[in-house]
Amino acid sequence: MDESTTSPAGFSPYEMDSLMKYFVGNNCKYREQIIIPRTVGPIHIKSIDEKRVEAAFESCAFKSLVASVMGYGLGAALGLFSASVSPNITAPDAPQQTAKEIFRDLKFSTLSYAKNFALVGLMFSAVECTIESYRGKADWKNGTYAGGITGGLIGLRAGLKPGIVGALGFAAFSTAIDYYMRH
Repeated sequence: MDESTTSPAGFSPYEMDSLMKYFVGNNCKYREQIIIPRTVGPIHIKSIDEKRVEAAFESCAFKSLVASVMGYGLGAALGLFSASVSPNITAPDAPQQTAKEIFRDLKFSTLSYAKNFALVGLMFSAVECTIESYRGKADWKNGTYAGGITGGLIGLRAGLKPGIVGALGFAAFSTAIDYYMRH
């Protein structure tokens, strides 16, 4: 058919093609090359907003914040427990502690544990996420390296030898926990 032939509606093939594109939409097929196996169920391609939210939740800052908050809660629970079972040994002739003094000691111990656990959780999570981002792999080595760096930094406050012992100990502990959690 040439350009001058018209359809029963009175339009040329070029005009019909233009009208079809206008009413039906663009005939370019995006994502035509994507192959998604249908093993689990219907396929759902994520929108841009879903990808942004997922990226925010998977960021190192968010992971570190969550680890810090959870560390604070765990530390507070352990601090409260340890303070409640530790005996306050006073001299035989000393006056007994009042309830206010006991609660003050409980508060101090709870907050001390909570802050320390929050700091360790924050440091470990930030270092591990940074190492994972740098290496581009999610395996047991990330936790080992992060444990070594975190333990070393915490131990360095007491000196070089405690820093080395802290690095080795925390790395071994992180490796053992990671092995236990993955198997």
